[in-house]
Amino acid sequence: MHKISVITVCFNAAEYIEQTIQSVVEQKGVEFEYIIVDGLSTDGTVDIIKRYQASIDQWVSEADKGIADAMNKGIGLATGDYLIFLHADDYFIGTDDLSNSLALMDTGADIYAFDVLYQTKGKNVRKSTKSFGCLTNFKTPVMHQGAFCKSTLITRLDGFNNTYKIAMDYDFFLRAYQQGASMEIKHQIISLMRDTGISSRQDWDSLKERFAEEKRIHFKTSKGGRMKVVYAIYWALYLPYRKTCFLLTHFLPVKGQK
Repeated sequence: MHKISVITVCFNAAEYIEQTIQSVVEQKGVEFEYIIVDGLSTDGTVDIIKRYQASIDQWVSEADKGIADAMNKGIGLATGDYLIFLHADDYFIGTDDLSNSLALMDTGADIYAFDVLYQTKGKNVRKSTKSFGCLTNFKTPVMHQGAFCKSTLITRLDGFNNTYKIAMDYDFFLRAYQQGASMEIKHQIISLMRDTGISSRQDWDSLKERFAEEKRIHFKTSKGGRMKVVYAIYWALYLPYRKTCFLLTHFLPVKGQK
């Protein structure tokens, strides 16, 4: 049975980190290691980590260059065959999520992608990974809270690009797709992600920053001039479309209200 490394990256996450930690250390019936990489928090996060350090295999608290840099630090500490990132806004649903997942990881795929719940506006929405394909060239199909990535794949891709503050997941999975990584999708819920993470922010400034990174990823990873033309057309249309959607959503009155 594969050894799993669970990695939590956090910074000033005292509001949610304890639930994340508890959901990991309470996993049963499976061999795994737990690694926490803290970005030198000052809000009490480190005190919470210390309360659970007997159940944490490795943890560090030091300055970093952002989320991707911290994720790469976790990768450097990990010894598992497969790695999954469960950040401070996320948690496993049940105590047997890892053991149930491992029971389905029997073909040696580079990525095993499980369903997650997305908690937003008081509702839990089930999200499933989409298969690698043409649409991967435009948006990420994978949610890292449900994705077990083989350590050899991560090494082959040289981890996460720390020049991205938000879209490092998309860059990673796009490069995995381009290099022919195999992925199996399992429709079993294993974790919950909140809408409090940096990639879930819906204000226009945050959206623009994310879109700018996605655009940079597209042109950096595109293969040949033909795809660059496709991306140029895509972004010429997509940005105005998203700006219109944002304005309609945030500034038109809700039905029934004046």
